[in-house]
Amino acid sequence: MKVTPTPRIGQHELFLRLWDAERMTPTLARHVLKLGWSTADEARMKELSARNTAGTITDADRQELDEFIQVGLTLAILHSRARKTLGARLTRTARD
Repeated sequence: MKVTPTPRIGQHELFLRLWDAERMTPTLARHVLKLGWSTADEARMKELSARNTAGTITDADRQELDEFIQVGLTLAILHSRARKTLGARLTRTARD
C-alpha cells in the first residue's frame, strides 16, 4: 500500500490558525490593522529587493528577503481578516 506523505505545514500557516477570523474581536481587529513595518524595515526591504533585481543578492540577503515576504504575506492575511471582522460587524449593525 502506497502512503501519501502529509504536506509540511509552515510556521506562518500554523500562526494564522491562531488568528481565526471567527474568533477575532472588533477590538483586536482594530489593533491588528495598526500593525505594519517600521521605516527602517521598509528601507531594508527596498534595498534587498533592488539587490535581488540586480542579481547581486547574497544567499543570506535572499533568506532575509524571503522572511520579509513570508511575514508580509501573513500580515496581509491578518489585515484582511481584521477588515472582514470589522466589515461584518458594521453590516450587522446597519441591518439591526
